[in-house]
Amino acid sequence: MIKHILTGTGVALVTPFNNDTSIDFEALDAIVNHVIRGGVEFLVVLGTTSEAATLNQEEKKQVLERVLKTNSSRIPVVLGMGGNNSLKLIDEIKNQDFTGVSAILSVTPYYNKPQQAGLLAHFNMVADVSPVPVILYNVPGRTSVNMKADTTLKLAVHPNIVSVKEASGDMAQVMAIVAGNIKDFEVLSGDDALTLPMLAVGAKGVISVVANAFPEQFSRMVRAGMNNCNQEAKELHYRLLHMIDLLFADGNPAGIKTALNCLGLCSNTLRMPLVGVQSTIAEEIAKEVSRIK
Repeated sequence: MIKHILTGTGVALVTPFNNDTSIDFEALDAIVNHVIRGGVEFLVVLGTTSEAATLNQEEKKQVLERVLKTNSSRIPVVLGMGGNNSLKLIDEIKNQDFTGVSAILSVTPYYNKPQQAGLLAHFNMVADVSPVPVILYNVPGRTSVNMKADTTLKLAVHPNIVSVKEASGDMAQVMAIVAGNIKDFEVLSGDDALTLPMLAVGAKGVISVVANAFPEQFSRMVRAGMNNCNQEAKELHYRLLHMIDLLFADGNPAGIKTALNCLGLCSNTLRMPLVGVQSTIAEEIAKEVSRIK
């Protein structure tokens, strides 16, 4: 099998909602067009930032279909497909229509807190049945389990596993994976604030939250970092760093929806149990949006 490598800037798309929390498809169109015009390399649909946990199956289907239609094959689309019930996830993959989908992003099982052997078995099952390449997603802050570098490297040799979105915040772990030098396997940043440092040690891109609002600036930073244009990359990194901190100060995607609202791209409506950012954070985000745009 030829491995499909997705590098550069991917965007973890939000799901915009109307005031009644129904999906705002026109705003979704606007955001997809905004990030593509901004120069990002690929889209990620139904990841954590999309509030996928609050969407029912029909809504997930509608969101994916709308993104694929609006994208119109301009850039690759990655679909979030993860879970903590391995057999249920395998069944979902077998029944998913992958037309127009380039890869899946699959998070480590949450809540169950599996051992490393369990993670190996889980992801090997996923990769065996998926008709498209698999991007692993390690985010212990959300799942309460860290996929260690050794486990990632064991999975990296699977012919259908192409990369890992590393959001552990552990640079030593990131470097251990990069140093493993597995052919046709890449590390992607899962933390906007650490993207430039991760690029410096060998990562090949990012799946970004801030790029929903600032795709042009963030993707330029990533390209500069990947091309060793260090001064330009550093300037863009520090230009965005305070905004990135603010976006996560009251949780994701509450922060990024506030920024998108300031840009006129969508409302800052979330679905419970998530709520909007505090007024003081919202004011700071608005000031940063005015400064950056």
